[in-house]
Amino acid sequence: MNQKLTPKQKALAINLDSNIYGTFAEIGAGQETVRHFFRAGGASKTIAKAMSAYDKDFSDAIYGKEPKNRYVTQNRLRKMLRYEVALIEERLCRDNFPGRKFFSYANTVTTINFNKTLKGHGWVGLRFQLDENQDYNEIVLHVKFKENDATLQQETLGSLGVNLIYGAFNYSDNPRKLIESLYDDISTDNVEIDMIDFSGPDFIYVDNRLMSLQLVKNGMTDAVIFNSQGNNMLPADVLYKKNIFAIRGSFRPVTLVNTDMFVKGLEMFKKDWGFADDSETEVLFEITISNLRASGAIDERDFLDRVDVLAKLGYNVIISNFSEYYRLIDYFANYTAGKIGVSMGVNNLLDVFDENYYKNLSGGILEAFGKFFRQDMRVYLYPYKDPETHELLTSNNLKVNDNLKELYKYFKLNNRIVDIKNYNPDYSEIYSREILSKIANHEEGWESQLPFGVAEMIKERGMFGYKEELKLKEFS
Repeated sequence: MNQKLTPKQKALAINLDSNIYGTFAEIGAGQETVRHFFRAGGASKTIAKAMSAYDKDFSDAIYGKEPKNRYVTQNRLRKMLRYEVALIEERLCRDNFPGRKFFSYANTVTTINFNKTLKGHGWVGLRFQLDENQDYNEIVLHVKFKENDATLQQETLGSLGVNLIYGAFNYSDNPRKLIESLYDDISTDNVEIDMIDFSGPDFIYVDNRLMSLQLVKNGMTDAVIFNSQGNNMLPADVLYKKNIFAIRGSFRPVTLVNTDMFVKGLEMFKKDWGFADDSETEVLFEITISNLRASGAIDERDFLDRVDVLAKLGYNVIISNFSEYYRLIDYFANYTAGKIGVSMGVNNLLDVFDENYYKNLSGGILEAFGKFFRQDMRVYLYPYKDPETHELLTSNNLKVNDNLKELYKYFKLNNRIVDIKNYNPDYSEIYSREILSKIANHEEGWESQLPFGVAEMIKERGMFGYKEELKLKEFS
């Protein structure tokens, strides 16, 4: 196993490569990254310019003003990156520097405030080329600081910047390794990366949804969000001050039960709280890492099959490591004081009332319930028809443990748990496992149990084992 290089060693390696040359522009936490390159030695052949446009007026004069005077934004970061690269190209003649690969590194951050009520966050990015005749690539990421001291946060930011620059020039052919290397000499307890975006000619085949998956899989963040176009979204931008409605599932594949549960639950959610404007509410389909690992190692093709179908239906997706529902609700509550609704089936609610899930909490199930059944949060319960007994289970006849019955009654009487009554009874005997089995075995009848257009998509793209099985039959 190769020993990981320290930030100083990485900075020196970059400095010793005479073909790597660029600028550093850092706003908000001093010049923490470029300091490593100055201290490592040999920086004169690497650093074209280092600046800290900390004063807003001076920064505006260089990069232009920002809407609503927001400076710690992705838009600001990309402006900085592109402005600085354009300046290098304008001021240096390529003929005088054959083989030079230009770059611009930038960050715009805010560290922890004096009262320690806001931990701080920021944007970090690199615009770079791997060949002098090639167009530029960009790697942009958002960080949330966890340390309680501004100086420590600055040091972490400096190491992260070095890791990004070194990784870009050494691991661009392996984005997964590049992402892992961002935490070299940094603990995940110190900083969280909750969004990353790769673009440019060297990343043309990179699917940023898979890169988001790596962040959650590697414990770099608890959750990532991307929209129906496949673009990574900053959770704070998506969820801030919004009402949130979520549905969890395996979506392997999406069935008419899933869409009925979602549509009918959302209708009730909006009606209960009197939401007239759809823009007030953010809707998310959640898949957990534990669900993706249900069959062992995460199958990235299977992951993309699921999210591609959800994207076709126009839904935004959240990937999380929240096995327990209360952690999902607690996560949402960090971003909003709005209303929260969760649509789920009876079996999922029974899991919520299973005490075995909360052994790691000092307060046990009561602590979990305090976070889950918070004020202005409701569960919209979809009925379940037992395939053996054909009994229809709702909130009125499901059975929880005797010691939790009174708690259950309390939540039900206070409208924390409400039944979805206008569900479609024709869907009550649709089971995703049966559909998946039929798809793999090329049996008939499953197509009509999926939303419009999904069956055709599965067949055309060979999703969920469809094409592979067909080939086996053709050659048998």
